[in-house]
Amino acid sequence: MQLWNKLSKEELEEKLRASGNKYVTISFYQYAKIEDPKAFRDELFKQWMELDIVGRTYVASEGINAQIAVPVGNLERFREELYQIDFLNGIRLNIAVDEAEAEFPFLKLKIKVRHKILADGLNDESFDVRKRGKHLSAEEFNQLTDQDDTILIDFRNHYESEVGHFEGAITPDVDTFRESLPFIEAEYLKGNEDKNIVMYCTGGIRCEKASAWFKHRGFDKVHQLEGGIINYANQCKDQGLKNKFIGKNFVFDERRGERISDDIIAVCHQCGEPADTHTNCANDACHILFIQCDSCREKMDNCCSAECQEITHLPEEKQKELRKGVYNSNQVFKKGRSEKLPFQAKSEKPLSLVEMNKTTTS
Repeated sequence: MQLWNKLSKEELEEKLRASGNKYVTISFYQYAKIEDPKAFRDELFKQWMELDIVGRTYVASEGINAQIAVPVGNLERFREELYQIDFLNGIRLNIAVDEAEAEFPFLKLKIKVRHKILADGLNDESFDVRKRGKHLSAEEFNQLTDQDDTILIDFRNHYESEVGHFEGAITPDVDTFRESLPFIEAEYLKGNEDKNIVMYCTGGIRCEKASAWFKHRGFDKVHQLEGGIINYANQCKDQGLKNKFIGKNFVFDERRGERISDDIIAVCHQCGEPADTHTNCANDACHILFIQCDSCREKMDNCCSAECQEITHLPEEKQKELRKGVYNSNQVFKKGRSEKLPFQAKSEKPLSLVEMNKTTTS
Protein backbone atom coordinates (compact mmCIF):
# COMPACT_ATOMS: atom_id res chain seq x y z
CA MET A 1 0.00 0.00 0.00
CA GLN A 2 1.28 3.48 -0.89
CA LEU A 3 1.91 5.39 2.35
CA TRP A 4 1.83 8.94 0.97
CA ASN A 5 -0.23 11.10 -1.38
CA LYS A 6 0.67 11.74 -5.04
CA LEU A 7 -2.45 13.52 -6.25
CA SER A 8 -2.57 17.20 -7.25
CA LYS A 9 -4.68 19.74 -5.35
CA GLU A 10 -7.32 19.68 -8.08
CA GLU A 11 -7.47 15.87 -8.05
CA LEU A 12 -7.75 15.84 -4.27
CA GLU A 13 -10.63 18.33 -4.29
CA GLU A 14 -12.48 16.31 -6.93
CA LYS A 15 -11.94 13.11 -4.95
CA LEU A 16 -13.35 14.69 -1.77
CA ARG A 17 -16.40 16.07 -3.58
CA ALA A 18 -17.07 12.71 -5.23
CA SER A 19 -16.98 10.94 -1.85
CA GLY A 20 -19.89 13.01 -0.57
CA ASN A 21 -18.43 12.83 2.95
CA LYS A 22 -19.32 15.34 5.63
CA TYR A 23 -16.36 15.91 7.93
CA VAL A 24 -15.84 16.57 11.61
CA THR A 25 -12.63 18.49 12.38
CA ILE A 26 -10.78 17.01 15.36
CA SER A 27 -7.51 17.76 17.13
CA PHE A 28 -5.71 15.83 19.85
CA TYR A 29 -2.23 15.36 21.24
CA GLN A 30 -0.45 13.17 23.74
CA TYR A 31 3.04 13.22 25.14
CA ALA A 32 4.21 9.63 25.41
CA LYS A 33 7.25 7.49 24.69
CA ILE A 34 7.02 6.03 21.17
CA GLU A 35 9.85 3.54 20.61
CA ASP A 36 9.58 3.38 16.80
CA PRO A 37 7.90 6.55 15.45
CA LYS A 38 8.31 5.47 11.79
CA ALA A 39 6.55 2.11 12.30
CA PHE A 40 3.83 3.80 14.36
CA ARG A 41 3.38 6.42 11.65
CA ASP A 42 3.02 3.86 8.86
CA GLU A 43 0.44 1.78 10.74
CA LEU A 44 -1.57 4.88 11.58
CA PHE A 45 -1.48 6.03 7.95
CA LYS A 46 -2.89 2.68 6.75
CA GLN A 47 -5.70 2.75 9.32
CA TRP A 48 -6.71 6.32 8.60
CA MET A 49 -6.56 5.97 4.82
CA GLU A 50 -9.16 3.20 5.09
CA LEU A 51 -11.39 5.63 6.97
CA ASP A 52 -10.97 8.46 4.39
CA ILE A 53 -9.41 10.68 7.07
CA VAL A 54 -7.58 13.82 5.94
CA GLY A 55 -5.41 16.21 7.90
CA ARG A 56 -1.97 16.85 9.33
CA THR A 57 -0.31 14.78 12.06
CA TYR A 58 3.18 14.79 13.57
CA VAL A 59 4.68 11.77 15.29
CA ALA A 60 7.90 11.78 17.33
CA SER A 61 9.53 9.78 20.07
CA GLU A 62 7.88 12.21 22.53
CA GLY A 63 4.30 11.62 21.30
CA ILE A 64 1.70 12.62 18.72
CA ASN A 65 0.04 15.89 17.62
CA ALA A 66 -2.93 15.57 15.24
CA GLN A 67 -5.25 17.98 13.42
CA ILE A 68 -7.53 15.90 11.22
CA ALA A 69 -10.98 15.71 9.63
CA VAL A 70 -12.96 12.49 9.99
CA PRO A 71 -16.01 11.53 7.88
CA VAL A 72 -19.10 11.61 10.10
CA GLY A 73 -19.97 8.05 9.10
CA ASN A 74 -16.57 6.77 10.21
CA LEU A 75 -16.34 8.72 13.46
CA GLU A 76 -17.22 5.87 15.83
CA ARG A 77 -14.89 3.41 14.12
CA PHE A 78 -12.10 5.98 14.23
CA ARG A 79 -12.64 6.52 17.96
CA GLU A 80 -12.74 2.78 18.69
CA GLU A 81 -9.53 2.08 16.77
CA LEU A 82 -7.74 5.08 18.28
CA TYR A 83 -8.64 4.01 21.82
CA GLN A 84 -7.17 0.56 21.15
CA ILE A 85 -3.73 2.23 21.19
CA ASP A 86 -2.65 2.03 24.84
CA PHE A 87 -1.32 5.55 25.33
CA LEU A 88 -4.30 7.04 23.44
CA ASN A 89 -7.04 5.11 25.23
CA GLY A 90 -9.65 7.64 26.36
CA ILE A 91 -7.74 10.64 24.96
CA ARG A 92 -9.80 13.84 24.78
CA LEU A 93 -10.74 14.74 21.21
CA ASN A 94 -11.20 18.45 20.61
CA ILE A 95 -14.14 18.92 18.23
CA ALA A 96 -14.10 22.08 16.11
CA VAL A 97 -16.35 24.91 17.29
CA ASP A 98 -17.23 26.16 13.79
CA GLU A 99 -17.13 24.04 10.62
CA ALA A 100 -18.71 26.54 8.26
CA GLU A 101 -15.81 28.57 6.83
CA ALA A 102 -14.15 26.11 4.41
CA GLU A 103 -15.43 23.49 1.97
CA PHE A 104 -12.76 21.06 3.15
CA PRO A 105 -10.66 21.70 6.26
CA PHE A 106 -7.88 19.55 4.75
CA LEU A 107 -7.32 18.07 1.30
CA LYS A 108 -5.18 15.04 2.08
CA LEU A 109 -3.71 12.91 4.85
CA LYS A 110 -0.18 13.82 5.91
CA ILE A 111 1.52 12.03 8.80
CA LYS A 112 5.12 13.09 9.31
CA VAL A 113 7.83 11.85 11.66
CA ARG A 114 9.51 14.72 13.45
CA HIS A 115 12.24 15.11 16.05
CA LYS A 116 9.58 16.65 18.33
CA ILE A 117 5.83 17.06 17.96
CA LEU A 118 6.26 20.66 19.10
CA ALA A 119 9.49 22.55 18.34
CA ASP A 120 10.57 24.17 21.60
CA GLY A 121 14.31 24.89 21.34
CA LEU A 122 14.89 23.12 24.67
CA ASN A 123 17.92 20.90 25.25
CA ASP A 124 17.61 20.16 28.98
CA GLU A 125 17.78 16.39 29.44
CA SER A 126 16.43 16.68 33.02
CA PHE A 127 13.19 18.30 31.81
CA ASP A 128 10.15 16.01 32.04
CA VAL A 129 7.22 17.25 29.93
CA ARG A 130 4.83 14.97 31.83
CA LYS A 131 5.20 17.04 35.04
CA ARG A 132 2.80 19.71 33.83
CA GLY A 133 0.81 22.44 35.54
CA LYS A 134 -2.71 22.04 36.91
CA HIS A 135 -5.46 21.59 34.31
CA LEU A 136 -8.38 24.00 34.56
CA SER A 137 -11.93 23.45 33.33
CA ALA A 138 -13.73 26.39 31.74
CA GLU A 139 -15.49 27.15 35.03
CA GLU A 140 -12.25 26.96 37.04
CA PHE A 141 -10.51 29.12 34.42
CA ASN A 142 -13.18 31.82 34.70
CA GLN A 143 -12.97 31.82 38.49
CA LEU A 144 -9.17 31.96 38.69
CA THR A 145 -8.78 34.65 36.04
CA ASP A 146 -11.18 36.87 38.00
CA GLN A 147 -8.67 37.03 40.86
CA ASP A 148 -6.26 39.96 41.18
CA ASP A 149 -3.24 37.73 41.93
CA THR A 150 -3.50 35.93 38.57
CA ILE A 151 -1.42 36.51 35.44
CA LEU A 152 -3.15 35.28 32.27
CA ILE A 153 -0.83 34.63 29.32
CA ASP A 154 -1.61 33.73 25.72
CA PHE A 155 0.94 31.13 24.55
CA ARG A 156 0.13 31.51 20.87
CA ASN A 157 1.87 33.61 18.25
CA HIS A 158 1.11 37.24 17.48
CA TYR A 159 -0.96 36.52 14.35
CA GLU A 160 -3.23 34.22 16.39
CA SER A 161 -3.91 36.56 19.32
CA GLU A 162 -4.37 39.45 16.88
CA VAL A 163 -7.80 38.15 15.86
CA GLY A 164 -8.91 36.78 19.22
CA HIS A 165 -7.85 36.38 22.85
CA PHE A 166 -9.20 36.19 26.39
CA GLU A 167 -10.21 39.33 28.27
CA GLY A 168 -7.26 40.73 30.21
CA ALA A 169 -4.72 38.36 28.70
CA ILE A 170 -1.09 39.22 28.02
CA THR A 171 -0.52 38.63 24.29
CA PRO A 172 3.26 38.43 23.65
CA ASP A 173 4.53 39.76 20.33
CA VAL A 174 6.26 36.54 19.24
CA ASP A 175 6.48 34.58 15.99
CA THR A 176 7.11 31.05 17.35
CA PHE A 177 6.56 28.91 20.42
CA ARG A 178 10.29 28.36 20.92
CA GLU A 179 10.73 32.14 21.01
CA SER A 180 7.90 32.57 23.53
CA LEU A 181 9.36 30.45 26.36
CA PRO A 182 12.42 32.59 27.25
CA PHE A 183 10.65 35.83 26.30
CA ILE A 184 7.64 35.27 28.55
CA GLU A 185 9.78 34.19 31.49
CA ALA A 186 11.99 37.27 31.24
CA GLU A 187 9.26 39.81 30.48
CA TYR A 188 6.27 38.62 32.52
CA LEU A 189 7.09 35.87 35.02
CA LYS A 190 10.32 37.01 36.63
CA GLY A 191 9.43 38.74 39.89
CA ASN A 192 5.89 37.31 39.92
CA GLU A 193 6.71 33.91 41.42
CA ASP A 194 4.02 34.37 44.10
CA LYS A 195 1.19 34.89 41.62
CA ASN A 196 -1.07 32.39 39.89
CA ILE A 197 0.18 31.80 36.36
CA VAL A 198 -2.62 30.79 33.96
CA MET A 199 -1.80 29.98 30.36
CA TYR A 200 -3.81 29.00 27.31
CA CYS A 201 -3.38 28.10 23.65
CA THR A 202 -5.50 26.69 20.81
CA GLY A 203 -5.93 23.06 21.86
CA GLY A 204 -3.61 22.66 24.85
CA ILE A 205 -0.42 21.16 23.40
CA ARG A 206 1.73 24.27 23.76
CA CYS A 207 0.57 24.89 27.34
CA GLU A 208 1.16 21.25 28.24
CA LYS A 209 4.84 21.70 27.46
CA ALA A 210 5.10 25.32 28.65
CA SER A 211 3.48 24.64 32.02
CA ALA A 212 5.84 21.69 32.62
CA TRP A 213 8.81 23.85 31.59
CA PHE A 214 7.98 26.67 33.98
CA LYS A 215 7.40 24.23 36.83
CA HIS A 216 10.82 22.82 35.96
CA ARG A 217 12.15 26.38 36.14
CA GLY A 218 10.85 26.78 39.71
CA PHE A 219 7.42 28.39 39.32
CA ASP A 220 4.90 26.66 41.59
CA LYS A 221 1.48 28.16 40.86
CA VAL A 222 1.26 27.12 37.22
CA HIS A 223 -2.12 26.40 35.60
CA GLN A 224 -3.28 25.68 32.06
CA LEU A 225 -6.64 25.74 30.32
CA GLU A 226 -7.44 22.10 29.63
CA GLY A 227 -8.06 21.48 25.94
CA GLY A 228 -7.30 25.10 25.12
CA ILE A 229 -9.68 27.57 23.52
CA ILE A 230 -11.51 24.87 21.55
CA ASN A 231 -12.49 22.86 24.62
CA TYR A 232 -13.25 26.05 26.57
CA ALA A 233 -15.70 27.31 23.93
CA ASN A 234 -17.48 23.97 23.79
CA GLN A 235 -17.71 23.78 27.59
CA CYS A 236 -19.12 27.31 27.82
CA LYS A 237 -21.76 26.46 25.25
CA ASP A 238 -22.70 23.12 26.82
CA GLN A 239 -22.72 24.37 30.43
CA GLY A 240 -24.10 27.88 29.90
CA LEU A 241 -20.94 29.54 31.25
CA LYS A 242 -19.78 33.08 30.57
CA ASN A 243 -17.50 33.18 27.53
CA LYS A 244 -14.47 35.38 28.26
CA PHE A 245 -12.87 34.87 24.83
CA ILE A 246 -13.32 37.75 22.39
CA GLY A 247 -13.04 37.38 18.62
CA LYS A 248 -11.83 34.45 16.53
CA ASN A 249 -9.77 31.41 17.41
CA PHE A 250 -7.07 30.98 14.76
CA VAL A 251 -6.82 27.36 13.57
CA PHE A 252 -4.21 25.64 11.41
CA ASP A 253 -6.41 24.28 8.65
CA GLU A 254 -8.15 25.70 5.59
CA ARG A 255 -10.73 27.49 7.77
CA ARG A 256 -7.93 29.57 9.37
CA GLY A 257 -10.31 30.61 12.13
CA GLU A 258 -13.44 29.70 14.04
CA ARG A 259 -15.63 32.40 15.52
CA ILE A 260 -15.98 32.30 19.31
CA SER A 261 -17.61 35.69 19.82
CA ASP A 262 -19.03 38.34 17.47
CA ASP A 263 -16.26 40.83 18.33
CA ILE A 264 -13.91 42.07 15.61
CA ILE A 265 -10.65 43.07 17.33
CA ALA A 266 -8.30 43.27 14.33
CA VAL A 267 -8.06 45.34 11.16
CA CYS A 268 -7.44 44.63 7.49
CA HIS A 269 -3.69 44.82 6.92
CA GLN A 270 -4.27 46.67 3.64
CA CYS A 271 -6.91 49.32 4.36
CA GLY A 272 -7.20 49.43 8.15
CA GLU A 273 -10.93 48.68 8.27
CA PRO A 274 -12.24 46.19 10.91
CA ALA A 275 -11.57 42.63 9.72
CA ASP A 276 -10.34 39.32 11.10
CA THR A 277 -10.24 36.94 8.12
CA HIS A 278 -6.82 35.54 7.27
CA THR A 279 -5.81 34.78 3.71
CA ASN A 280 -2.65 33.56 2.01
CA CYS A 281 -1.32 35.76 -0.78
CA ALA A 282 -2.35 34.22 -4.12
CA ASN A 283 1.17 34.71 -5.47
CA ASP A 284 2.78 31.33 -4.72
CA ALA A 285 6.20 32.97 -4.62
CA CYS A 286 4.97 35.01 -1.65
CA HIS A 287 2.06 33.13 -0.03
CA ILE A 288 2.33 35.21 3.15
CA LEU A 289 -0.56 34.98 5.61
CA PHE A 290 -2.29 38.28 6.40
CA ILE A 291 -5.67 39.77 7.33
CA GLN A 292 -7.75 40.97 4.41
CA CYS A 293 -11.28 42.38 4.30
CA ASP A 294 -13.78 41.37 1.59
CA SER A 295 -13.36 44.65 -0.28
CA CYS A 296 -9.56 44.39 -0.48
CA ARG A 297 -9.77 40.70 -1.36
CA GLU A 298 -11.90 41.55 -4.40
CA LYS A 299 -9.80 44.58 -5.34
CA MET A 300 -6.43 42.84 -4.87
CA ASP A 301 -7.38 39.35 -6.17
CA ASN A 302 -6.38 37.76 -2.83
CA CYS A 303 -2.90 39.32 -3.05
CA CYS A 304 -0.93 41.22 -0.41
CA SER A 305 0.41 43.89 -2.81
CA ALA A 306 0.15 45.31 -6.32
CA GLU A 307 3.44 43.62 -7.15
CA CYS A 308 2.11 40.18 -6.21
CA GLN A 309 -1.15 40.91 -8.01
CA GLU A 310 0.72 41.66 -11.23
CA ILE A 311 2.62 38.40 -10.94
CA THR A 312 -0.58 36.34 -10.58
CA HIS A 313 -1.78 37.79 -13.91
CA LEU A 314 1.25 36.42 -15.73
CA PRO A 315 1.13 33.06 -17.57
CA GLU A 316 1.68 30.11 -15.22
CA GLU A 317 4.96 29.17 -16.89
CA LYS A 318 6.29 32.68 -16.32
CA GLN A 319 5.22 32.51 -12.66
CA LYS A 320 7.03 29.20 -12.24
CA GLU A 321 10.13 30.73 -13.78
CA LEU A 322 10.03 33.61 -11.29
CA ARG A 323 9.58 31.18 -8.38
CA LYS A 324 12.48 28.99 -9.39
CA GLY A 325 15.11 28.89 -6.67
CA VAL A 326 13.09 31.11 -4.33
CA TYR A 327 12.96 29.82 -0.76
CA ASN A 328 10.37 31.81 1.15
CA SER A 329 9.12 29.60 3.97
CA ASN A 330 10.76 31.70 6.70
CA GLN A 331 9.02 34.79 5.34
CA VAL A 332 5.70 32.96 5.08
CA PHE A 333 5.82 32.21 8.79
CA LYS A 334 6.40 35.85 9.65
CA LYS A 335 2.60 36.01 9.24
CA GLY A 336 1.74 39.56 8.28
CA ARG A 337 5.09 41.20 9.09
CA SER A 338 5.57 42.16 5.44
CA GLU A 339 6.57 45.77 4.79
CA LYS A 340 4.03 45.72 1.96
CA LEU A 341 1.19 45.76 4.51
CA PRO A 342 0.56 49.24 5.96
CA PHE A 343 -1.89 48.30 8.75
CA GLN A 344 -0.62 45.70 11.19
CA ALA A 345 -1.66 47.09 14.58
CA LYS A 346 -4.59 45.77 16.57
CA SER A 347 -7.63 47.97 16.94
CA GLU A 348 -7.92 49.66 20.33
CA LYS A 349 -11.47 48.52 21.00
CA PRO A 350 -13.31 45.32 20.03
CA LEU A 351 -15.98 45.97 17.43
CA SER A 352 -18.98 43.64 17.22
CA LEU A 353 -20.16 42.21 13.91
CA VAL A 354 -23.33 44.27 14.21
CA GLU A 355 -21.33 47.48 14.72
CA MET A 356 -19.02 46.58 11.85
CA ASN A 357 -21.96 46.05 9.50
CA LYS A 358 -23.32 49.47 10.47
CA THR A 359 -20.02 51.21 9.71
CA THR A 360 -19.65 49.51 6.33
CA THR A 361 -23.20 50.24 5.21
CA SER A 362 -23.45 53.83 6.44
